[in-house]
Amino acid sequence: MINVKFSLSFEGNEANDNQLDFYDAADALTGFQRSLALTTHLVLNGEIITQAPALKGARILIKSPEQGSWKVVTTVGMIMAGAHQLGTAPRDTVLGNLITSAYDYVVNETLGFHVDFDKTLGQQYEDLKKQRKPIAPKVTQSQMDALIEKCESSVKEMHRPIYASKTAETAVIKSTYRRSVTDIAEMDADTFDYVNLTMQVEQPIENTGRVSSYNINTFKGRVFVPAEHRPIPFDLAEGCRDIQSVQAVTQSLQRNARDRFGADGEVRFVAFRFESSTGRLKRLLITRILPPVAP
Repeated sequence: MINVKFSLSFEGNEANDNQLDFYDAADALTGFQRSLALTTHLVLNGEIITQAPALKGARILIKSPEQGSWKVVTTVGMIMAGAHQLGTAPRDTVLGNLITSAYDYVVNETLGFHVDFDKTLGQQYEDLKKQRKPIAPKVTQSQMDALIEKCESSVKEMHRPIYASKTAETAVIKSTYRRSVTDIAEMDADTFDYVNLTMQVEQPIENTGRVSSYNINTFKGRVFVPAEHRPIPFDLAEGCRDIQSVQAVTQSLQRNARDRFGADGEVRFVAFRFESSTGRLKRLLITRILPPVAP
């Protein structure tokens, strides 16, 4: 069995005396367990679930709270990855690292911190393709983005001791696999504000970007917007799902894959902005694809 440990620790206020509001702590642990379960299931089985009890191929166990700040340690014990058997050290190491990277991606993207999929999980899955017997099914960026949507409420719940009873000021998530300790994320009042509130800007805006991922089944994807310096999740509105609009999006994706700096990889669009309470862009609802500017 492969065991990867994840810890959630709260600090500040009553948490420094090993205390949290009971209701808030229960909510935080529920969110912690659910986000771990959904992430682990996707990595092991290549499919997205919505309920934690549907987890297959692994168990998530919890240890007693530790002294110090208010801290709990969970162990994700993986028995198998779908039809892929475990048991050799190199293969086990790969899967342990995949789980850690996937959870890091989910939590940080949910909190508004960009993680480059291609350089993290994407690269790990490319390395997996070189193995004669893959240890786990390949997970795409669009699947990870769908998982982020499912986990958003869970990550919000993990903030409850910070924003509700205020028995804690911050929370830290870490993972431990073998001797490697990874700092995944720190949560506080600012990250709660980002997760908690999403406001739609009244007037749509015109913008230009490069499509970096797109799912033809869900009409969702990501577009790199130069002004934001990061890929932004987007949805195509109902009235923007015609053949020409979808073709413009997929062409941008294909051309961007060939040449990330080529002018023909850009797509012009009109979209509503969805922002956090501080004005940080969270996602776009694209309502119209515009023709390219004539040279």
